[in-house]
Amino acid sequence: MTDAPSQLSDADRAERLEKLQGIMDLMRPAVQADGGDLVLVRADVETGVVEVQLQGACSSCAVSSATLSGGVERILRDRLPWVTEVIGGLDDSLSLDESASLGSGGYVPSL
Repeated sequence: MTDAPSQLSDADRAERLEKLQGIMDLMRPAVQADGGDLVLVRADVETGVVEVQLQGACSSCAVSSATLSGGVERILRDRLPWVTEVIGGLDDSLSLDESASLGSGGYVPSL
C-alpha cells in the first residue's frame, strides 16, 4: 500500500496549524478558569485528526468528557472544516486531591 502524495502545500499546512492554535488559545481561558488547561498534543492537518489533552482540575472533573466532545470537538469542527476527528485525553499525573484543589483555587505544595 502506497501513501498518496500530499494535496496540501507547506503554506496550507502552516495556515491550518496557525488557525488551530489560535482557536485553542481562545478556548484555554475558559478551561483555565476552572483550574484546568487544554493542550494541543498533535494535529495531522492532512487527515484532520486532532489530539488534545485536558490537564489540572479537569482530570478529576465529572464533565470532562462532555467538555471534550460537546465543547472542544464541536468548536473545532465548526470553525475548521478540515477537522475530521478530535481525540481527547486526560492528564492523570496529579492525585485526585491535588486535581480537586486546583478547581477550587487551592494551593497544593509539591513535596
